[in-house]
Amino acid sequence: MHRATIKELAAGLAARRYSSVELARHFLNRINVLNDKYGCFISLDPAATVAQAEAADRRIAAGDAGPLTGIPIAQKDIFCAAGWLTTCGSRMLANFRAPYDAHVIERLNAEGAVNIGKTNMDEFAMGSSCETSWFGPVRNPWDAERVPGGSSGGSAAAVAARLAPGATGTDTGGSIRQPAALSGICGLKPTYGVVSRYGMIAFASSLDQGGPMARSAEDLALLLNGMAGHDARDSTSLERAAEDYTRDLGRPLAGLRIGLPREFFAAGTAPEVLRAVEAAIAELARLGCERVEVTLPSMKLAVPVYYVLAPAEASSNLARYDGVRYGHRAAAYGDLAELYTRSRAQGFGAEVKRRILIGTYVLSHGYYDAYYLQAQKIRRLVARDFARAFERCDAILGPTTPTTAFRLGEKTDDPVTMYLNDIFTIPANLAGLPGMSIPCGCDARGLPIGLQVIGNYFAEARILNLGHQYQQATDWHTRAPAGIETN
Repeated sequence: MHRATIKELAAGLAARRYSSVELARHFLNRINVLNDKYGCFISLDPAATVAQAEAADRRIAAGDAGPLTGIPIAQKDIFCAAGWLTTCGSRMLANFRAPYDAHVIERLNAEGAVNIGKTNMDEFAMGSSCETSWFGPVRNPWDAERVPGGSSGGSAAAVAARLAPGATGTDTGGSIRQPAALSGICGLKPTYGVVSRYGMIAFASSLDQGGPMARSAEDLALLLNGMAGHDARDSTSLERAAEDYTRDLGRPLAGLRIGLPREFFAAGTAPEVLRAVEAAIAELARLGCERVEVTLPSMKLAVPVYYVLAPAEASSNLARYDGVRYGHRAAAYGDLAELYTRSRAQGFGAEVKRRILIGTYVLSHGYYDAYYLQAQKIRRLVARDFARAFERCDAILGPTTPTTAFRLGEKTDDPVTMYLNDIFTIPANLAGLPGMSIPCGCDARGLPIGLQVIGNYFAEARILNLGHQYQQATDWHTRAPAGIETN
């Protein structure tokens, strides 16, 4: 069962080849065997999972099932789920049980999906390797000595190791697409505002966006159908008519213009990555796509702009964790100021503290105009560059990451090098555009390589079809890491 895609599992449930309870227990057994090796999950609640599966079986028996009914889904531990531990990978929230469901959780529950567990992540989604979690690092199923990417690394590794057929993630600067690439799965960041942020613990509110992670573009479309929708509780949630993101799957690619920015193919990207991406582009050309050269001149400023804006928003969002209302509280303190400082010093890890300090600095008097305001202006230039490029093309393609998965600990002492791993993913967040990563090859060590596809606003169905058509012609998305077969 763990070898099947979401669509295949749904067909099996409909045909009564197995029940949702059997499916849930199968994946729980795999998690019990493999989770210590990879560190994908922070918390499980088998009783709650089986209860959801039993309810799903009743819906299936009553003829009230949808495409996700009875399907086990891993939830990134940034989404509040009523009664579940919701830690955000931090000591600050290590004992926090959410009193309500995030909108994404509500939507998936309404579809009859089954919460299989909460996945590990970089603390407060701040990281590119899943090494900053209070609960320990996540390991890449393709090589347990390497990172799975971050911050949604637990979700990516869980799908790659076949511990869940699909998972939720969040993407602030590439945190769905980058781990999808390094872990050999598919991941989609929708247009900003398509998926509600209600109940999704905030990092950088103008950049954060929830999205699906799975083994195929088709499965991403099914998951996005369940996750997307307007939510009045989120002021940035877009009030739009419901879409069927599977509607274009199967549409021929003839005449589709794929833009190739020269900035995505510059020096600094591993030759093996470039060769795999070029081979994928050649395959898409064979399927009827037309290559178009475009340029994104402001892209070189995207990383520094992001690391002004995101920490600035983080410093504001994380001010609520003060040791008073909820979260970690220091055991000993003399006065209120000491309660704040000790609780925050103990509750936050090094990377979170670094970003809070940077954010507070760029928002401070005398530096706001020089840093924060300038960064906002450049953000508009990034969006303008994309708008001009989309006048000439229908989708923009390139590598998702400049390298394949790096070794655990390799970049933890050099934050700037770590930050540069998101150089190709950050621009889409700054502009609010949808972006997807799909597997397109492997390097000489057998480590996965990701192809990034960026679409214009609300073009999710188009880029999902591009990925689907590519996957009908290739088998990179079907390959699995060695050593994950247990039963």
